[in-house]
Amino acid sequence: MSEETLRRVRDCVRPFPDFPVPGVLFRDISPLLKDPAAFRTLIDLLEDHLRASFPKIDFIAGLDSRGFLIGPPLAQRLDIGFVPIRKKGKLPGPTESVCYTLEYGKAELEIQSDAVEPGQKVVIVDDLLATGGTMCAACELVKRLKAEVLECLVIIELKSLKGVEKLDSIPFYSLLQYD
Repeated sequence: MSEETLRRVRDCVRPFPDFPVPGVLFRDISPLLKDPAAFRTLIDLLEDHLRASFPKIDFIAGLDSRGFLIGPPLAQRLDIGFVPIRKKGKLPGPTESVCYTLEYGKAELEIQSDAVEPGQKVVIVDDLLATGGTMCAACELVKRLKAEVLECLVIIELKSLKGVEKLDSIPFYSLLQYD
C-alpha cells in the first residue's frame, strides 16, 4: 500500500472536536462514504489486506451500524457472505446475545443462532476501535457459535484508548491510527 493511497483515505476522515461530549475528538467517516473514489480505495485496501493475510475466509461479520457500511462491499469483493451483528432486539428468530460495558453504560449485541457454522472462518469489521468493548463482545458471539475469528478489522483505531488490549490474542488490523 502506497502512502499516497492511504493518504487518499485519511484525508476523507474529518475531526469534530467536542463531539459527542466536551473533550472528545470524533473521527467522522461520512466524507469517505460520500466520495466514491475514496470509498473504492478504502475497500481496495481492506480487500488487499485480507487476501494477503488469509487464504480462506467464510464470512465477514459487520457490527451495527457502521460495520454494515464496509462489510457488505468487502464481502462481495471476496465473494463471501455477510453476517450482521446487531443491537438487541433487531434480529428475527433465535439469537445468541452478550451484554458488555461501554464507556457510558451497558449494551447488548446479538447474532442469529444459525449465522455461522462451527469451524467457519470469520473476519469481524467495524469503522472504529475505541475502548474495544463492542468488538470484544462481537468476538464472543462468533466464538459461542464455535466459529473461528480470524481477525478484527477496522478503518480507524484510537490507540490512546487501548481497545486492542481487550481483544487478547485475537489478530487485529487497523488501516488508520490516531492517538
